[in-house]
Amino acid sequence: MSNYPKPTNEQLLDIYRRAITIKLNDERIIKEMMSGRLVTPYYSARGQEIIPSSVMPNMNDDDYLCTIYRGTHDMVAKGFPLDLMWAELAGRVTGSCKGKGGTMHLTHPPTGSMVTTGIVGSSMPIATGLGWAAKLKNKRQVALACFGDGACNIGAFHESLNFAAVFNLPVIFLCQNNRYAEHTSMKKSSRVEQYSKRAAGYGMEGVTVNGNDPDEMYGAAKWAINRARNGEGPTLIEAMTFRFNGHLLGDPGHYIPAEEMAAAKAADPVPALRQRLIDSGIADGAALDTMEAGILVTIDAAVQAAYAADYPDVAELKRDVFAHEIA
Repeated sequence: MSNYPKPTNEQLLDIYRRAITIKLNDERIIKEMMSGRLVTPYYSARGQEIIPSSVMPNMNDDDYLCTIYRGTHDMVAKGFPLDLMWAELAGRVTGSCKGKGGTMHLTHPPTGSMVTTGIVGSSMPIATGLGWAAKLKNKRQVALACFGDGACNIGAFHESLNFAAVFNLPVIFLCQNNRYAEHTSMKKSSRVEQYSKRAAGYGMEGVTVNGNDPDEMYGAAKWAINRARNGEGPTLIEAMTFRFNGHLLGDPGHYIPAEEMAAAKAADPVPALRQRLIDSGIADGAALDTMEAGILVTIDAAVQAAYAADYPDVAELKRDVFAHEIA
C-alpha cells in the first residue's frame, strides 16, 4: 500500500539499533555454541532482523508479543533484557525462567514479551487469547503473534484467525515467511502464492509486504496496530524474508539452492540499512561504529554474568509446575 506511514529518520535509526543488536547477539550465541561453552538448541533468525525491528517501535511495553522457538530476534526487538536472556540460554538460575526454559520458553512480561513456544504455530492461539483479554479490559492493548510460513498450514492458524475475526479482536498475525518450513519450500506445501490471501476467507484484512524493507514493514505494522487499537479488528501480515542459516544450528541447509542463498545474503538487509543511514545523512559511520561497540559491550557483560551465575537447584524441578508445590 503506497499510503502506509513512513518511519522518521529517528525511527529508522531506532530500527537499525534493534536490528544490529539482533544480528550481533545472534552471532555471539553461535560463537559461544561453536566454542562449546553454550549448550542449547538454537534457531537462528539471521536475515530476518528488519521485521521485528520495524514492528516493535509501534508497540508499547504492555502490548503482548507471542512468538515461537525461532523468535529470539522478536524478543530482542521487543526489549527483552539481554542479561536475563543469556542467563536463560545458559541454564542459570538468574535467567528469566530460572534457567528451566531456554530458547523455547523465554518470557518477560514487563516488556510484554509473553512467550516463545516450542510448538509450531502455538503463538497464534495464545496471542488470540491475550487479544480477547485486552478487549475485555478495554485498555487499547494489542497482541502480536509471530510465526513462520510452515505454521500457515496447521489448524491453529485457521482456528485463531477465524476466532479473532469473529470477535473482532486486537490481534496482529505476523507471518515471517522465510520461504522454508524446516526443510520444505513453500511451493511444495501450498497452492497459494501469498498466505495473506487466506485472510479474506475469514473476513479480515491481509497484506503481503517486503519484510526486509524497513519502510514497508514499519508502515504495514503501524497501520495494522492502529486498526487493532481503534477496535477495527485483526490483520494478517505476511512479511517476505529469508533465513541465512539452516532450520537450527547444525543444519547445513543443503535443501536451499545455493544461488538462492547467495542472492539473499548479497541483499542482507542489515548492512543495507546501515548504508542507507549513512548515504542519507541520518548518521555517519563513526557514530554507528560507536553504537555497535556499545551493543557488543552490553552483550559481553550479559554473557559473562550468565556464566558466573549458579545453575538451578534440584528443588526447582518441582517448582513452577503445579499450582501448589508437591513435596
